[in-house]
Amino acid sequence: MNRKELFKRYLLFIISLFFSALGVAFTRHGELGVSPISSVANVMSYYCSLSLGTLLIIWNCILIAGQIAILRKKFQLIQLLQVPLSFLFGWFTDLGLKIVSAIPADNYPVRLAMVFTGIIILGFGISLAVIANVIMNSGEALVKAISDTLNRNFGNVKVIFDISCVTLSVILSLVLFDMKIIGTREGTVLSAFLTGFAVKFFIRLLKKPVDKILTEKVS
Repeated sequence: MNRKELFKRYLLFIISLFFSALGVAFTRHGELGVSPISSVANVMSYYCSLSLGTLLIIWNCILIAGQIAILRKKFQLIQLLQVPLSFLFGWFTDLGLKIVSAIPADNYPVRLAMVFTGIIILGFGISLAVIANVIMNSGEALVKAISDTLNRNFGNVKVIFDISCVTLSVILSLVLFDMKIIGTREGTVLSAFLTGFAVKFFIRLLKKPVDKILTEKVS
């Protein structure tokens, strides 16, 4: 892979971060919960004065630290790029929240529509990251570290990881909000079940044309 192609792939990954963050912003604006991996940060954003984007940066850095603890010497230094990319994702999320803040979401059908729109946008963003094929996001990288270390199927570990994130977010909510569930609702469940389908759809639609752009050579 030459430098020009590598540059285009990382640029595409950064673009994917923006759309993924925008998808999170849409689901958050609907106030019906966010994707499982973002659910812990979302609950904490209702409790403290930090923005959702800032809390996502902290959460992603915790996930990166988890990778280092699990892999130890096997942790590749290139994966430290997850740190600045996590900062970008956090900033993009706060930007996305500002963009969608003007959209009125004062009734349930509109809020539900925000969730579905967010899932579609998130799926689009993740598909671009998959096509870019340069680095994994912190959540999936942690899942891979666990699955490789324990020699378990990646998909099965991913399901357990998502369930763990949602469970932790619910426990935090019950503890912090006097036994009330805040920030984790049906939108989280919908995101968990539907995002994968959106990703698969966009990969089938975009992989060939985008790969052609990434690998084309200028004569």
